[in-house]
Parts: sequence; C-alpha cells; structure tokens
Amino acid sequence: MTHTLMLLLDISTGWKTAIMFVALIVVFYFFMIRPQSQQAKKEAEYRDSLKTGDRIMTTGGIHATIVSTDATQAVLEVAPGTRIKVAKTNITPIPERTKSARR
Repeated sequence: MTHTLMLLLDISTGWKTAIMFVALIVVFYFFMIRPQSQQAKKEAEYRDSLKTGDRIMTTGGIHATIVSTDATQAVLEVAPGTRIKVAKTNITPIPERTKSARR
C-alpha cells in the first residue's frame, strides 16, 4: 500500500512540473514574444507607408526628408542639396515630443 501511494505521489509531482513548465512558456509568450512581434509588425507597416516628403529619423539619429523610395531603400535629403541613400530598415519614426520637453 505504501509503495502504491509513493508511486502516485511521484506521478503527481511529474504533472506539477509539466504544468509549471507550460505556464512558464505561456508567460514568456504573452510578456515577451507577442509584444515584440506586434512592435515589429507596426514598424514594418510604418516603413511600407513611407512616401515622398515625410520627415523621418534614421537609427543613427539623422533627421531628414524622404525624396524617393523603392522596395528596400530610400533617398533622404538631410540638408538642401545633400542626399543620402539608406535601407528602409534604418528608418524610424520621429519620437513625439512630450509636454514637459516643450516647456
């Protein structure tokens, strides 16, 4: 009888471990993987919507205006008569200014 009880306790411990492992995977998905993939999707939509005349910032911090775009690259004007060609993946939206920064 004692042997059977010990065997049942070992089985239930295994299930508890499996349930905790699955719960950990679910937590990682909802708090890390899913938000990151949603952010990547928003950034891709932003890059696809770029058009001539938009004000942008590169990942290096250069502020510019888009002169032309194609599928993977954009030509930017950083100063009158100064143009550079960058990959669209290096373009980020200009961060919004907060009310405290305007004061």
